[in-house]
Amino acid sequence: MQRSAMRELAFKLIYGIEVQKEVDSDYLNLFLEDNEITEEEVQDYLKEIKEGVESHKSEIEELITHNLKANWSLSRISKINLSLLKIAIFEMLYFDLPYKIAINEVVELAKKYSDDQAPVFINGILASVVKEKGLEEE
Repeated sequence: MQRSAMRELAFKLIYGIEVQKEVDSDYLNLFLEDNEITEEEVQDYLKEIKEGVESHKSEIEELITHNLKANWSLSRISKINLSLLKIAIFEMLYFDLPYKIAINEVVELAKKYSDDQAPVFINGILASVVKEKGLEEE
């Protein structure tokens, strides 16, 4: 399975968690079963994304909040866009994915799953995070 297809599955997983607020420890296994995901590489990737986004949730959300316009808050961001932002930030900071790839991939997902303004909004937030963290220097 291509990495972009795996990332789309990761988006669906994180989005499901965002919508449900609280999920039990079996959520990932149910997601894997429902989507008939049997490849070990894909399962490992999804597990790493889920656990990573959860374990770094406060830092990721702080970065998003810090890079929002003054009159915006996390609660104002759609669950779709929030999920995409969390995945990209996790992958850029903790997965060592080059920021250009992370941003491009989630912007493409935003074009597919969100509204017309989402790609620009997501790109803007992530570009600010890249500058704040000094990722463009790497």
